[in-house]
Amino acid sequence: MKRVFIVHCWEGYPEYCWYPYVKRELETRGFEVKVPAFPDTDNPRQNKWVPCLAEQIGTPDENVFLVGHSIGVATILRYLETMPEDKKIGGAVLVAGFTEDIGYEEVKNFFETPFDFAKIKASARKGFAAIHSDNDPYVDLKFSKIFKEKLGAEVIVKHALGHFSGSIEGEPACTELPVVLEKILEMAK
Repeated sequence: MKRVFIVHCWEGYPEYCWYPYVKRELETRGFEVKVPAFPDTDNPRQNKWVPCLAEQIGTPDENVFLVGHSIGVATILRYLETMPEDKKIGGAVLVAGFTEDIGYEEVKNFFETPFDFAKIKASARKGFAAIHSDNDPYVDLKFSKIFKEKLGAEVIVKHALGHFSGSIEGEPACTELPVVLEKILEMAK
């Protein structure tokens, strides 16, 4: 069975923003979908979130697809660095992701060492899709170029969708994100 794990953002939770939409849509297509609640969501820690994801996944294989949002992307990248060389997942969709400290003390711990992009890239059979918004108030579009250059990711830039979050700081809530569904369905073929 094809399994999808959605890794929520900082201060996120399983029912937040577009996660229930993607979960519901994939389940109607026969996928098993989990949106785990990661520990201490107000203060994410790499040394807690990566083991939590590993425990949720169990044994990784090519029927596993990962979707990350914001710091959830860094969690996925750090998890992929830990996978055994002989294992691969199907692919990963990276929503509003970033690869370096963007100035928030709470998530700085994910970026204390550089990412091993070669190992990460080799861990996904169908590769990566990176989804960004042209008006994200937190994540610069330069990261879409980094994902393309370092991971060979397909880059999708959406117009005026902010950080793809719930209603925060005047940003309208993003409760549906069909492009995530489309990319997972493509990778799972």
